[in-house]
Amino acid sequence: MNVIEAPSPNFDARTAPPSLLVLHYTGMVSGEAAIDRLRDPEAKVSAHYVVEEDGRIFRLVPEERRAWHAGVSFWRGRRNVNGDSIGIEIVNPGHAFGYRAFPEAQVAAVLALTADIRARWDIEDRDIVGHSDIAPTRKEDPGELFPWKRLAEAGHGLWAEAPPAPGAPIGEGEEGAAVFALQAGLTRLGYELPPSGQFDADTAAVVRAFQRHWRPERVDGMADGETRARLIALLRLGA
Repeated sequence: MNVIEAPSPNFDARTAPPSLLVLHYTGMVSGEAAIDRLRDPEAKVSAHYVVEEDGRIFRLVPEERRAWHAGVSFWRGRRNVNGDSIGIEIVNPGHAFGYRAFPEAQVAAVLALTADIRARWDIEDRDIVGHSDIAPTRKEDPGELFPWKRLAEAGHGLWAEAPPAPGAPIGEGEEGAAVFALQAGLTRLGYELPPSGQFDADTAAVVRAFQRHWRPERVDGMADGETRARLIALLRLGA
């Protein structure tokens, strides 16, 4: 695997070995513009890697250092996500600039890079997530067009499908035991969503994040039967 060195000054010391892999999209008009920003000392943002649409891989920050890619975030008890994660930026204009499918060469490169990273660090499948998973009220990337299922089939990350659970969709404004159980399941999976029994805006944001990753056919923040069934199936996998 050929990696192009493009050092960024935007990093500091780690607080722990990497145990989390976070996938992003760049959300800018071009890969060149994204790399320029991630190397700009004034921007104070960076990632360990950028993967271009043609499959080229750029290394901006050594894995042994902390890149600044996660922002305010949370996953499975971690709040200092930058401190123990590796961030991969995948070139794509994103929802703001014409979100589109990820080309085959790019997907293949992400798969190869993920395998390479995991050969060096102890990163569990349940800790391979998107930016939207760790910051659901702020972020949408890498989004529902990213081939999460294919990544899991290659041995990286979790994926589960199941027959839809019975019952009507649960949505914002509802409350009760079903909402509490949904929130508890999403919390157990890794999201920051203390169960309250009230389906509020934060719950809808977390459901959308879950759908972008594990139920991409429907991204509306409504916990329909298939969304709930996939959550249960993921938890049964030991997530």
